Amino acid sequence: MELPEPPFPEDGDARDGRYGETVFPPERTGEDVRIDLGALAYDGITSARLGKLGAGPGWRCLDVGAGTGTVARRLLDRFGVASVLAVDRDVRFLTARPAPGLTALEADVTDPGFDPGRFHLVHARFVLMHLPARRELIGKLSRLLVPGGVLVLSDAVDLTSAGAGDTAYSRVMRAMWQGLKDTIGTDITWVPEYPRLLRTAGLTAVAAEMYVPPLVPGSAISRFWVDTWRRAREAIAATGLVDDATVEEAVRCLESPDCAELSPGMITAWGRRPPQGAP
Repeated sequence: MELPEPPFPEDGDARDGRYGETVFPPERTGEDVRIDLGALAYDGITSARLGKLGAGPGWRCLDVGAGTGTVARRLLDRFGVASVLAVDRDVRFLTARPAPGLTALEADVTDPGFDPGRFHLVHARFVLMHLPARRELIGKLSRLLVPGGVLVLSDAVDLTSAGAGDTAYSRVMRAMWQGLKDTIGTDITWVPEYPRLLRTAGLTAVAAEMYVPPLVPGSAISRFWVDTWRRAREAIAATGLVDDATVEEAVRCLESPDCAELSPGMITAWGRRPPQGAP
């Protein structure tokens, strides 16, 4: 299977790149489909957790890095929250699918002046792992909570490096993470620290869980990884860790009923802002 050449910039310091610019540009055809494949794999787990944390009528919610808005719409449709402010640096996918109670805000959460209000729920999934000053951002997001409000953060955890077998799949996954780190600074090594960082930010009732979606042929997560490798092809190749033949072999693995690999998992951690007047 031949992987198409994506139109990535060639000039400048690659490490200064940004998600949505250096890789995964939203204007590239099919990027919304790739995002929705990830949503199909993880939205059920995310919405179940948000429901257990009390999301419901009267809640004002902030969804950071909202993508195509699938989590925001679940909050409105399934849990009947009062409103969702869906924030992204590019809101074309959000405005293309309007919904009552959903407001799209084109903004950068890393901007010093970002302060859109106070919320019962602040949620970010697969966002902070791509951003600089991640620890500071956790503190910033926690300050957007009303007393008793909950911050919920989800990001990837790598299960294909330490202790994994040396297969085409594991080599391509390692090359992908390295390529994203080299180009846009993606770093998932710190994600297991989430519970401690939430506690350090002053939140209470902190806990976490992990979900690993099964890799089966034709599944949303398998299709997501194939499409992600294609779109990050230049970053992967630049590492020198794999060649096109290895990527093609890894794609065949995901399309085979004999696939016996682990997908990267998702760690979700949460904590509450103490109620007003709490010691």
